[in-house]
Amino acid sequence: MITGGANRSAIGTLVERTSGYTVLVRLPQHHTAAATGGAVTEAMAAVPSRLRRTLTWDQGKEMANHDQITAATGLAMYFCGPHSPWQRGTKENGNGLVSQYFPKSTDLRRHSAPDLAAVQNHLNNRPRKSLSWTSPATQFTVLKSADR
Repeated sequence: MITGGANRSAIGTLVERTSGYTVLVRLPQHHTAAATGGAVTEAMAAVPSRLRRTLTWDQGKEMANHDQITAATGLAMYFCGPHSPWQRGTKENGNGLVSQYFPKSTDLRRHSAPDLAAVQNHLNNRPRKSLSWTSPATQFTVLKSADR
């Protein structure tokens, strides 16, 4: 999750570890546990079930309803240690890329669902050196179609 000015607004970020594919979760009003849980559950519904195995999060209170997310999606939840960003390296890298589009001091509530979709599309179709210059979207497609 990235937060805007004074932590009053947020955008949820979900990053698939193997491909780096990023899903942006719009949280237009609040980033409470209820709002975040509902938005994450809805976003994960679009991910094929065989690619929905685990979700790693930091110690934020926005995931207080993690048991409801697990019940709705089947995701096992893992929580990183406090002040331990190295335990979620892929996620931190993804948040850094997202922050290029949404600077920390801005009000993230002003960005519409189409705005987030455009950024998500751009991020997922941008070639990455770590993927031998293919895109996360390409790698995610390979993962989805593998071992059907």
